[in-house]
Amino acid sequence: MPDNLTIGVVVPIFNEEVYLKQSLERLLKIEEVKQIILVDDCSTDSSFEIALNYESKYQKISSVQTDNNSGKGHAVQLGATFLSTDYLIVHDADLEYFPEDIVEMYKEAIKLPESLIIGSRVKGDKERTNIYYSTYIGNKIFAYIFSIVNMTKLSDIASCYWLINLTTFRGLNLNEKGFAIEVEVLSKFLLTGSTIKEVPIKYEARSYENGKKIKLKDAISIFHKILKYSKLFNS
Repeated sequence: MPDNLTIGVVVPIFNEEVYLKQSLERLLKIEEVKQIILVDDCSTDSSFEIALNYESKYQKISSVQTDNNSGKGHAVQLGATFLSTDYLIVHDADLEYFPEDIVEMYKEAIKLPESLIIGSRVKGDKERTNIYYSTYIGNKIFAYIFSIVNMTKLSDIASCYWLINLTTFRGLNLNEKGFAIEVEVLSKFLLTGSTIKEVPIKYEARSYENGKKIKLKDAISIFHKILKYSKLFNS
């Protein structure tokens, strides 16, 4: 596989004016990233103005705003329609994930071109801070259940960092508009018969006071979608 394949980043945004500039500055330093699509999900702060400002300064950045607040999954799918790269990765604007880890995920994709590459917040000994204990336990339980019903073994099925071939992504026929898009992508990808490879990444969790958005109702929805899209019920 050639080692010059391109990566496009979709950045779903909702009220991220505090973190967005720093997030984009760090993404712009990643040589492997050739295209950045900013999708503002009807923010009520200055996020979209910041996005438009960066679009005017950098050729690789484009911005779009949804017609109404529809959720992360919708933003990701919309952003992917504007990409012309070989690969897609989703980067949340809040910097819980480190853009620099994209490079290691890209190197793994070069070696395993047919695989989906997940950035695992559990494997390895990378630096991880501020993680809620309830979130940690919940993710462990979700990963265990997901692995059983999909006949695989994954450590982090709720990671927002996954690198996937863009053509493959577009062929998954996704439905989820909210946070459950991660589960739907992983499940439907496994149904194609392909494999998933995990790469250890850094992680710095954001507090709810600082704008963390996923809630208990989202966790309940994710559990339901683990079963709905699993191999156990779709093979």
